[in-house]
Amino acid sequence: MSVFTTVTREQLSAWLRNYSIGVPNALDGILSGIENTNYFVTTTHGRYVLTLFEKLTSKELPFYLNLMAHLSSHGLPCPKPIANLQNELLGELNGKPAAIVSCLEGQPVTAPGPEHCARVGEILAEMHLAGRTYPGQLENLRGAKWWTACAPEIYPFLKADDAALLESEIRFQARQHREGLPRGVVHADLFRDNVLFDGDRVGGFIDFYFACVDCFVYDVAITVNDWCMDADARLDRERADALLNAYMSVRPFTGQEQAAWPWMVRAGALRFWVSRLYDFHLPRPGELTHKHDPERFRRILFNYRAAAPVLQGRA
Repeated sequence: MSVFTTVTREQLSAWLRNYSIGVPNALDGILSGIENTNYFVTTTHGRYVLTLFEKLTSKELPFYLNLMAHLSSHGLPCPKPIANLQNELLGELNGKPAAIVSCLEGQPVTAPGPEHCARVGEILAEMHLAGRTYPGQLENLRGAKWWTACAPEIYPFLKADDAALLESEIRFQARQHREGLPRGVVHADLFRDNVLFDGDRVGGFIDFYFACVDCFVYDVAITVNDWCMDADARLDRERADALLNAYMSVRPFTGQEQAAWPWMVRAGALRFWVSRLYDFHLPRPGELTHKHDPERFRRILFNYRAAAPVLQGRA
């Protein structure tokens, strides 16, 4: 993600003496994203990703690190956290909680086709099934309580029409009922830049630091909202059907999930519109930071409200 906390080669070398992954040869900041400080680290043993956590605390982080360890042990393509000499997955570097994980092969696909979407849908369903045996519990920190609390800070920056849209959608979502929807571990941020493709195969799902326990269909909705939208922020039916059919070939939706789909895709759009508005108008100071334009998710939400999407994937 963005580089908020600077790490020098000398500091990294001293920190890595508590690990068995060799001596560092290169340290390169990763500029995309807005939540944590990330570096590519190349050592005499291989390539890794070092993360310094800017918001999450040492008490919160075991959920995410243990989840990645759990999923990788089930064969899912995700980063594997590296334990230090005390067999701990979490350390501290420059006053921040820090972890180092395996670096997966592949690159993000910026213009996905139906075949990419199908592979993502299939592995997302496998992740949901594998996560059912994960014992960790963490409610969604970016759910309804969060966006309701953030909205008053954002309203002063918005045009009247956008403020009305935001207020209206928050009220609408508050009236929906999630009780009875299948739940478990979800990624909650499976955008194109968080999936690596190595040729035709998925090389890895990355950046699990928004993962939580929530409704599976919400996770699918978030994924569709990024992978299956055209340039006008409208659903590309071919890509959406490819992703949904592949997902449901592994874990079919229940009838309640099918009924929830039209408002779940709106919930996914609302969540990222709010977070991008907040980061755009109320940014934290940082070095080499990158902010996402909130306008795309406003348009996605607006278009969904104008024409509710029909779920056409395999039931």
